[in-house]
Amino acid sequence: MNKNRFIISIIILFIDQLIKLIIQNNNINIINKYISIIYVKNTGAAFSILSGNNILLIILSIIMFLLIYYISKNYHDILSDISFGLIYGGLFGNLLDRIIYGYVRDYISVISFPIFNIADMSIVIGVILLIIYEIKEEIHNANNSK
Repeated sequence: MNKNRFIISIIILFIDQLIKLIIQNNNINIINKYISIIYVKNTGAAFSILSGNNILLIILSIIMFLLIYYISKNYHDILSDISFGLIYGGLFGNLLDRIIYGYVRDYISVISFPIFNIADMSIVIGVILLIIYEIKEEIHNANNSK
């Protein structure tokens, strides 16, 4: 893993774990009933898929990291470094929870959307940035081939 990706992933991991420690004992209503901090123990993956299958989710997380790491070797600019750093940090944050606690500590509640955490947000933002990177590359390649 290159230096930029490593630093970004460590920052995300630190922020994720720190917030989870702080939130663990506090529920906070931020904007009326629309955005709240509600501590939840999620034994599944996104949308509680595979609930109660912690060992399987740990194995899948490790496999996903290895696959993403392999794929990331073909990317060499700052946008991809940010993307993969966010993905790694989020993946490690939730993986650490699964290994230590046997569940992921979720806490951000927005309206009726499933409760999530900073690690989840980092993964989603990282994937969106990677999609933007790919679209940008496609446009650049299309313009250069004319």
